[in-house]
Amino acid sequence: MTEPSPTVGLFVTCLVDLYRPSVGFAAVRLLERAGCRVVVPRGQTCCGQPAYNSGARDIAAAIAARLVEAFDGVDYVVAPSGSCAAMLRLHVPGLFADGTPARARAEQLAGRTWELMSFLVDVRGVAEIAASHDGRVAYHDGCSGLRELGIRDQPRRLLASVDGLELGEIADGEVCCGFGGAFCVKYPAISDAMAERKAEAIEASGAAVVVAGEMGCLLNIAGKLSRRGSAVEARHAAEILAGMTDFPAIGAPR
Repeated sequence: MTEPSPTVGLFVTCLVDLYRPSVGFAAVRLLERAGCRVVVPRGQTCCGQPAYNSGARDIAAAIAARLVEAFDGVDYVVAPSGSCAAMLRLHVPGLFADGTPARARAEQLAGRTWELMSFLVDVRGVAEIAASHDGRVAYHDGCSGLRELGIRDQPRRLLASVDGLELGEIADGEVCCGFGGAFCVKYPAISDAMAERKAEAIEASGAAVVVAGEMGCLLNIAGKLSRRGSAVEARHAAEILAGMTDFPAIGAPR
């Protein structure tokens, strides 16, 4: 008997929706190739992370309650973002009181939530990707995905399987790029210095493209690379893996 295809609710994320819809389409392509049925609930909004990190827990809880409703009934919730996935998986349940129905439903949502690269490798068992990309690529580890969800080897394993792609590393690759959500707004001088060091390390890696699984990092890095006049492009890993690199690089003139 053939195992039924799991239904995946794609959590698009604000930055993908507003700045890089191609990442959402790439995620759908990858999930469907992995044997999943993909739905995109219209009722989804922000994951609540900006409010949560700013101390507005009541607002974050209201947002979370809406997400619980939006993704009710799907087998998995998958986000092309480590920070959004970490918010849903690790922090949303704590917004509701112990022993309440709201807490139970939030915990169910958390248990079904995965970051895209981790889901493909750890849940669906994807070992290689049928895609091609010529050139040297370096992967940047977003802080939330790396430190909160343990995502490091999964994207590298998938990227290394891409035909023609040479995977390189960035010196001090586990150091933050300086974005950090509200951090870059509260501490712009420190954030700018961190982004400058990250851009220097990326250029020194010899990569033609820097990729990540986090749009916040990519927007920050792409902006700094552009201001430096760098030729290095920035792309989401899902775009490389899905063979969707016809779109301009992140931050490139359209």
